[in-house]
Amino acid sequence: MSERDPDSAAPSGRDASPEDAWTLPVADGPAGAADDSSDGEAAPRRRWLRRTLITLGVLGLVLALTIGAGAWFFTNRYGGNIDRVGDVFQALDEESRPAAPSPTGEASQATEDPITFLLVGSDTRAEIAPGELPDARSDAIMLARFSGDREHVQVVSIPRDSWVDIPGHGKNKINAGYALGGPTLLIQTIEQLTGVRIDHYAAIDFNGLIQVTDDLGGVDVLVSETTSNGPYTFTAGLNHLNGEEARWYVGQRYDLPGGDFDRVKRQQNYLRAMFTKLFSQEVFTSPAKLDSTLLAVTRAVAVDDGLGNGHLLAMAYSLRGLTPSEVEFFTAPVLGTGMEGPASVVYLDPTTGQRMWGYLRTDSLGQNADEFADETLPEVPR
Repeated sequence: MSERDPDSAAPSGRDASPEDAWTLPVADGPAGAADDSSDGEAAPRRRWLRRTLITLGVLGLVLALTIGAGAWFFTNRYGGNIDRVGDVFQALDEESRPAAPSPTGEASQATEDPITFLLVGSDTRAEIAPGELPDARSDAIMLARFSGDREHVQVVSIPRDSWVDIPGHGKNKINAGYALGGPTLLIQTIEQLTGVRIDHYAAIDFNGLIQVTDDLGGVDVLVSETTSNGPYTFTAGLNHLNGEEARWYVGQRYDLPGGDFDRVKRQQNYLRAMFTKLFSQEVFTSPAKLDSTLLAVTRAVAVDDGLGNGHLLAMAYSLRGLTPSEVEFFTAPVLGTGMEGPASVVYLDPTTGQRMWGYLRTDSLGQNADEFADETLPEVPR
């Protein structure tokens, strides 16, 4: 048998080496003959190119798997820790709901659509099965608007004793909507009141959030006037509260100078203080503390079942540039308080309120915040 020419094409079958299988064909010269000198120089280059491409492909696959595993871990460890409330929006009549937001001015240049959450804070986390009514009280009712540029958030509290129309039930306190028909009826009530379309629902267990306070090393809240509740006195000015103190601070219902309005401000004060501490450098430089804090926070929240883990991850990523200083707190404008039968109620200001809701609908409340100085939560002294 004659010896095979090493420069000839490799035969098929088991004699073909792996190198031969990856060898690119060499173009023939003008006469159709192979250029022996150029082929000798090109072979090492071809092998280097093949190895480089294979290495890059393997690295790309490893990187993709690593990112995918990280996203899976994040969404399942934290997103999977959040309870879901079923059938919140399914029963709503789409034709009677407000239109989607229509940003104006600078907001119209944003690349994302604004997102509006209805936040309901209660003593126990609301876990509502389809067809069942909630047992927990709606002690805090807030609209949270995430702007289209994802760099600003406006949170508007609506006093729970606000005297409003409850669809199908006549006039009543706004939190009666929650007691009579759960999140769905409360959403209908607020959309009818404000003309603002609500995209998602979240129930917050304040007791659960307060458990995070000690993990954060306490929080700082601004108290307008000295008050006492239980074993604690909260003096006028800046107070540093541990978890037990924060529980009594947020939970105070009586003997507040401004009544329910002061209670609303305390809820806002605590949320702002917790956000500020949560985003502090010391939390993010301690992986163990960050992990335990995020687990505690997510355990204290339930969201509508239309907000899956993937949506939560995408939204969290879009808000990565947000800082606590860009979160503004407002209270719905009020005319005052009064009595409806034996009940003490809050009368909302329809004129100023419609101006505020109009700005919220056009994603421009942050740009016009100066118009609502009386309804804005004061800044914490630096």
